[in-house]
This record gives sequence, C-alpha cells and structure tokens, in this order.
Amino acid sequence: MPARRVGNAGRRSIGRVHRFSSRSISDPSDPDAQLTANNGEYLVNISLGTPPFPIVAIADTGSDIIWTQCKPCTDCYKQDAPLFDPKSSSSYRTVSCSSNACNSLQSEGSSCSSDGSVCEYQVSYGDQSHTQGDVAAETLTLESKTGNPVALPKTVIGCGHDNAGTFSPKGSGIVGLGGGPASLVSQLGSSIGGKFSYCMVPYAAAKPTSTMNFGTNAVVSGNGVLSTPLISDPSQPTFYFLQLEAVSVGSKKIAFQGSSIGGSGNIIIDSGTTLTLVPTDFFSQLSDAVETQVTGGTKTSDPEGFFSLCYVPDSSLKLPPVTAHFKGADVVLTSDNIFIQVNDKVVCLAFYANDQLSIYGNVAQQNFLIGYDLPKQTLSFKPTDCTNT
Repeated sequence: MPARRVGNAGRRSIGRVHRFSSRSISDPSDPDAQLTANNGEYLVNISLGTPPFPIVAIADTGSDIIWTQCKPCTDCYKQDAPLFDPKSSSSYRTVSCSSNACNSLQSEGSSCSSDGSVCEYQVSYGDQSHTQGDVAAETLTLESKTGNPVALPKTVIGCGHDNAGTFSPKGSGIVGLGGGPASLVSQLGSSIGGKFSYCMVPYAAAKPTSTMNFGTNAVVSGNGVLSTPLISDPSQPTFYFLQLEAVSVGSKKIAFQGSSIGGSGNIIIDSGTTLTLVPTDFFSQLSDAVETQVTGGTKTSDPEGFFSLCYVPDSSLKLPPVTAHFKGADVVLTSDNIFIQVNDKVVCLAFYANDQLSIYGNVAQQNFLIGYDLPKQTLSFKPTDCTNT
C-alpha cells in the first residue's frame, strides 16, 4: 500500500474525531452486501433508483446519512464510476422541509432550499471533506443469498451536488450504519431485527471482498465468540460505545481511561476510521510497551512522518501478543490488527494519540466476524478468516 494513501487514511482517522466532537433461524432472503477493502476504508455495494443503479460507498458505523454524488454536480470529487442521475430514476423524490425525513437529518445539518421547497443537507468532516445536496426518498436495493434483490422503497438518502475532500475515486459516497434515525440500519428497522454483521479482510488480502449481513444471517455464534455490551448515549445516538478496560502487551497490562463521554462507554467502534485512536498518555505507554517487547526487525521512520513507531518487517521481526480487554471479552489481536503496512518495506503501529474521542478503528477489526445486536445491546467478536465469508 503506498505510503501516501495510508497517510491519507491516518489523517482521515484524526479528521473524523473533529466531526464527532422476529425470526430465529437463518433466512436466505435477508439482505446482504459485498464489502471490499480499499486503502484504509471498506466499500459496500448497494443500488439506488428504479431501475437499480449500482453504487459503491464507504461502509461507516460512525455516521448516519446515506449519500452519493449526483448529477448535476456543481463541484464533485473524481470518481471512477458514473454519477447517479436522479432524472433517470422513476422512484426518486425530493422531500419537503416539513417532512419526517427532513427532521431525521437535523443532526446532519438539514435546512431548506432558498425557495423553501426542498430539504437540503450539509455535512462537513474534520479533514475538510464535505458533502451537500438534496434530501430525497429513493428505492435502495441490496442483494440476498437467494440471488433475489431486496428493494427498500422510500429510503431517505442525500443526493450530493457539492462534495470534496479525501474521498477515494473508487467510492461515490457513504453508507451510514450508525444508530441515528437516518442510517441504513435504522431505516431497515424491524425487518432485520436490529442485527447486522461484517467481516473485514486485511487490506493486502489476495481476495479483498467479504459479505456484510443483515437480519438473522448476522447472528454471530459458535466456538470462539466473545461478547461485550453495546452502550448507547442518548446525546450521541449515532455512536456505538464500548467499554475498553485495558490493553495487554505481553505481560504488561495498561489500564484504559478513554473518552469521558458515552456514559460507561469509553471508546466507539467505527468501521469508517482506519486507525485506533487513544489518549496521548495511554498511547505513550502502549507504544513503549510494544517497542520494548518487539524482537528482531529494524526500527525505522515513517516515510511521511505520520506514524511514530515503525519497523522494516523482515523474517526476524517478532511482535508481542496484544489483547484488548473489553468488558466481558478479551480480544486477542494479531499482527495485522496491531501494525499497518505503509509501503513494501515499512510497517507502523496502527494506533494514534488523540485526546478527543477514542475510536476502535477498522485495522483492529480485521479478520474478526463482528456482529451488532441492538435489541440485546451486545457486540460480538469471532476470530475469522474473512476471505472465506
């Protein structure tokens, strides 16, 4: 992975903090979607409109709104795929300012157009990325294991006409999977029983894809499953908070204080943030413990100067065992969860110091089947080869 792209992913991790400041058996008709690793983020395949138009967008448990770049684009970032054209869809409808759909996006900066006829949204990110456009009701389509598509009429989306920032050209927007009313998870509602799961392949995997499941197929079970409470904060309904008690590096156990928000939760789990962000004091202890216990390899510097602990990963490099101690769940991490490859010759610690909001990023989640059960308020981890899902 080129250093510049990993550096951008790291900066997006930091930038996001500033913005943050039923059936009982497996059902093949439940919706699912392909998930693809892409340089620090994960892209999910959906379709919008009638007839269905394919969209590839960032899968993001740290935000709510579903948005894509739309024609006409007054100012859009470059994307590889064609733009969605609402005029080509028979099911596309803008929504009024007085609608429930518009009200559901108040946290996303919804407002009225200059003539008062159309609800608009505007979202800015800490890395200077932004999107703004019209709020609309549109048919969103997912796949299923039967091969038959699952259509979701009148899904609230953002049709972005002005979008810019550090977005990859391989994606055309964001699919919000957070806990707020505008997210895909919330809009799917009782049809999925408040359950979804994903399995993130390592960025360098030969097979970069896996499957995101919704509903009964998202239940994580079997040997090796660890579960921890999902903690909600009514003042921040988007975020999925967890309670991280400590992190062990070898025999050294480092207590974790984390963010002082989210009730008893002190860290959020976020598929849209690359790195794991932790308070400066904790990061210093963690970094020192890892450096002290690493054997072999050659310590080096990050070519871009972003990461602080990096090595040349030769055959002699041995990393200490690292365990994340969540409440009720001791999650043993692998080298892929602890270090990120910044180029062919350098790997760096995939944690970063940040004193605002603590975030458990997607590198730490790789090769775990991770299931969200919102009614039971639990999050489950199961070590898994995600290339086989």
